[in-house]
Parts: sequence; structure tokens; C-alpha cells
Amino acid sequence: MEVRQSDNGLKGSFYIEQDGNRAAEMTYVWAGTDRIIIDHTDVSPALKGKNAGKQMVLKAVKFAREKGISIIPLCPFAKSVFDRVPEIRDVL
Repeated sequence: MEVRQSDNGLKGSFYIEQDGNRAAEMTYVWAGTDRIIIDHTDVSPALKGKNAGKQMVLKAVKFAREKGISIIPLCPFAKSVFDRVPEIRDVL
């Protein structure tokens, strides 16, 4: 399961494609130049229970670490992942 990213400088998403369609997507908006706000996560029924959402959050954490930025998880799902996985909280 490959998590991809798209970003236009104002907003972006981490997503997983399946059969040519976006089967999971987590969207974010830039808040200035040093942080992103994760605002929504959607996972299709076909990927439910396969950790697709968590994989997208982990990809966002990797992106934040590489860019030296922080994440504000407004999305309840993303926030729940940060609550359950203490080792990724360094980007909050």
C-alpha cells in the first residue's frame, strides 16, 4: 500500500490509490510556512481495517520531519493516531 502526496503550496493531501481511484485520502492546509493542519481523513470501505488511515498519518509525520514543520491534527482520526502513538508527537 503506497501513500502518495499532492501539494499545491496552499493545501494538499496524502492518498492511497486502488484500481486507479483514490481509496483513501487525508487532506491538509498550510498554516503559514512552518505548519500544516490535517483537516479530514476518508478511507473507503475496501481499505477499512487495513491501517490505511494510520499509514497516511505516518507519511505526514515523515513529511513534517523532513521539512522541519509541525502538524496540527484537527481531524478527529488524525488526532486519535497522535494520541495513541507517542513517538510521533515530536511534530506537534
